[in-house]
Amino acid sequence: MLPNKFICYVLGYVFIISGLIKLIDPSRRGMFHELALPFPETLFFLVAMVEFLAGMLLVSRMYLHLAIPPLIFIMIGALFFAKIPILWTEGLLSFLFASRLDIVLLVLLILLWQHVGKWKKV
Repeated sequence: MLPNKFICYVLGYVFIISGLIKLIDPSRRGMFHELALPFPETLFFLVAMVEFLAGMLLVSRMYLHLAIPPLIFIMIGALFFAKIPILWTEGLLSFLFASRLDIVLLVLLILLWQHVGKWKKV
């Protein structure tokens, strides 16, 4: 299996599951209220739908140029709004531990974005 396919499948899996959990489990909605984001219910639903739909596009390897940028934006937002406060309150090690998945996903999304035009759909 080519690396581009594997990265698409892994990223797609993570975002599909993340979006589904947000849509199915109502207890997850509280996290957006805690972050003091504007319109938390609407933003929560929007993020969940974008994660799910973009994850589906990644798995199918279609319209990657449209699917990847919103996911990068979501990951940057997750780091900024949810993880950076950990850095200020609990310290560097706690921040690094809490943000490890977000950082890995962001790096993989950026790598995929850089090569989206170079990889052939095989």
